[in-house]
Amino acid sequence: MLVVMKAVIPAAGWGVRFLPLTKEQPKEMLPVIDKPVIQYVVEEAVKAGIRDIIIVTGRHKRTIEDHFDRSFELESILKNGNRPALLESINRLHDLADLHYIRQHEQRGLGDAVYQARHHVGNEPFAVMLGDTIHVSEVPVVKQLMEVHARTGKSVIAAERVPGDKVKDYGVLDAKKIDDRLYEINDLVEKPRPEEAPSDLCIAGTYVLTPGIFECLEHTPPGHNGEVQLTDALRLLQKKEGMLAWEFVGKRYDIGDIPGWLDSQFELALRHPVYGEKLRKRIRELNEKEHFL
Repeated sequence: MLVVMKAVIPAAGWGVRFLPLTKEQPKEMLPVIDKPVIQYVVEEAVKAGIRDIIIVTGRHKRTIEDHFDRSFELESILKNGNRPALLESINRLHDLADLHYIRQHEQRGLGDAVYQARHHVGNEPFAVMLGDTIHVSEVPVVKQLMEVHARTGKSVIAAERVPGDKVKDYGVLDAKKIDDRLYEINDLVEKPRPEEAPSDLCIAGTYVLTPGIFECLEHTPPGHNGEVQLTDALRLLQKKEGMLAWEFVGKRYDIGDIPGWLDSQFELALRHPVYGEKLRKRIRELNEKEHFL
């Protein structure tokens, strides 16, 4: 059985829910504490043992490439200024992984973005990791999926439970529990009304897929707004090969809108070994003066 060695990170969307902030700055480059969102995603892939990473971008996403590239002038300034820690923090970026960039020339949805990576991925299983999702977990979430795939040979979707009134914002799974956190998927429903949702177990934005997904994407017609939905292709793949869901261990931060971004900033700052205690102190000071809490 082939080992998962490649990851695809779709990062071509406009980020309209952040406008005007994302008019020129990619959503994936929004800072969370001291680094952009997409760096967290790449670092998770690397921690899981994946070094061959394809980032699917658009023409307005050049700063993603620049972030992971060398900056000789900045390196020189930091070196001459005797700032070795900062120099190391930027030098490690271009050595993190073997990064490749593919353009999605039209905004045709998540499914189409994944399809653009087909020639690089080839005929082997691969991970899909959304460029606006951060995980905090002892074992990387994508690694958890890779381990399930290694045991079963099937495509695996990361899943989490969400409150009933929130299922309308997710792809929802009709699935049967077969182990502690493992489910066999019967169907996938994209953003159902709460009363029609088959469960509260939802797609959480990380996948390990067999290469059969590319043929399914070829046969998936565009849906709403002319976009090719990955969920529609996953339904085809499930019917052909079967599919599993893994209720992952960890915490997920969805940087899909401003409230989610603010939540991630706040919670991850509180967890930070350098800034956490400083933030707690500042919150206490503000609360004494303004009675926020």
